[in-house]
Order: sequence, then C-alpha cells, then structure tokens
Amino acid sequence: MQHTYTYEGALAVSERINWRVEDLIGEEKKLDFSRSFLPETLARVEPLAFLSRDEKRILNQIRGHDYLYTFGLVEEFILPFVMDHARGGLVTDAYDDYEVRALLEFAGEEAKHIHLFKRFREEFIKGFHVTCGVIGPPHEIAKAVLRHHPLAVAFTIMHIEWMTQRHYIDSVQNDEDLDPQFKSLLKHHWMEEAQHAKLDTLMIEHMASTMGEKEIAQAVDEYLEIGSMLDAGLEQQTRFDLESFEQAVGRRLSDGERAEFISVQHQACRWTYLGSGMTHKNFLGTLEQLQPEARKRIEATPDFL
Repeated sequence: MQHTYTYEGALAVSERINWRVEDLIGEEKKLDFSRSFLPETLARVEPLAFLSRDEKRILNQIRGHDYLYTFGLVEEFILPFVMDHARGGLVTDAYDDYEVRALLEFAGEEAKHIHLFKRFREEFIKGFHVTCGVIGPPHEIAKAVLRHHPLAVAFTIMHIEWMTQRHYIDSVQNDEDLDPQFKSLLKHHWMEEAQHAKLDTLMIEHMASTMGEKEIAQAVDEYLEIGSMLDAGLEQQTRFDLESFEQAVGRRLSDGERAEFISVQHQACRWTYLGSGMTHKNFLGTLEQLQPEARKRIEATPDFL
C-alpha cells in the first residue's frame, strides 16, 4: 500500500486533538437508555424476529456494553506493546526524535482510552438494571496475545486501529438514532485512532524490513492464531450476552430461539471485531506490500466475515 505517513505528521495531528475523558462522561453527561448504543450494522439485532422492539433495544445496549469492555480489554495489550516498541527505539544513538515522541503520544492516548472505556462502562453499570457477564480477565487475554511473534501482535493492533476507523466512518457517523453520549465516545476514540493506524503501519514496515519471507509468513500464521483465540472468546461472550439478555427482559427464550440468538449474535461479533478489520482495504494493502500471499490468506478466511 502506497502512503505518505510520517511520524512527524502523525505527531502534529495528535497534538492538535485535545479532549479529556471528563469532557465526554460524568455529571450531567449520562447514557440515554431509551436509545440504541451501537449501529445495526454492528449489533445485528433486527434478524431476531422473535424479539420485541424494546427487547432489541436492550440487546443493542448489552452489545454496547460488550464494546466498552472489549476495547478496554484490547488496549491492555496495545499499551505495553507500543511502550516496548518506543523503548526499543531509544537503544541506539541515532534514534528518531519524532518517532519516539509519536510512539509515546500513541501510548499516552491508549492509556487515556483505557480510562475512557472504563468510565463509560461504570456509567453503563449504574444505569443498566442487571450485571452483564464478560470474558477475561483482561490481563490474562493480554498475556496470551503478547506471547505471539511481535509482528503478529503488530498485525493484530493495526487490524484493531483500522477496524475502529471503519466502525465510525461507515456505521456511526451518520446514524442519528444512537445515544449522543455513546456516539461521542465513538467519535473521539476514532479521532485519535486515525493517527494510531498510521503509526501501526510505520511500525510494521520497520519491523518487517529486517525479516525474511519465512518469518513474515510465520507472523501471519500467528496473527490468524490470535484471531481464532479471540473468536473463541467472542463465542463465549455471546453466551454471556444471552444470559444477560434473558435476565434483563425477565424471560427465557425457547431452545430454538436461543440457538438462533447465539448463531446471529456470534456472527455479528465476528464482523464487529474480526471481519471489519481483516477486510479493511488499508490493512490488506499493508499485508500485500509485505507479502502478496499474506493478503490472499487473510481473504480466504470467510468464517470471520
């Protein structure tokens, strides 16, 4: 993929973006539980015809809670990875000042995002009348991801950054039916992640420049292993969502409805967290530039779409 990204340019844009977690949530800024939190392209509650309109809204909100938790979770491995990469750049006498500053800014923003999603989740818990189950704990999932080849982890992080761009631009930006507070969260997250996606691309190009074809192929293998691990977590999260939903609406679905719920919602989660990143043109473009066969392998994984 041809691009004009630079560390200096990404840093300059990041320094112009200036928002605080306290600006987005707390005090009079509360979630509106009369409205949906996620766009239908991500939540996919409409195919569940056996649910009422109110039940679909409640399920949408449970999926919104998943979004808050999941992004807080992935930031748990993004932050230390970026910090380690920045630290590695300091071990030579000729380190690039803009690179180090841009990566440290990146890390600081990821720490802010952990706080952001945590605060929104706290507000959700205050306003929602049942406790929603979640996978985890996050630090164990982070450890499992970080055990993989560094380039595989970098692929995963780039996937996540481009995924957030697609979520906001393609699905959230023009949806006027969403809760404005939740929409504000997604907008401000998108604003900073736009620069992170560029920095991820630069990091990957730098890392891969010293690797041979075999090692890059191994990293792609391990990226897909991470994807499979996360997919198993998404399936479990779907089952937790079913339990949370039944508790929230006060009724148990039939066996057939429960099976359909799990099938539809697991696939919705797959698209939200896997497919929408794996099929992003910029993600695929970077893979193709490194190794054309890598792009073909990713495009041959339809189960995640």
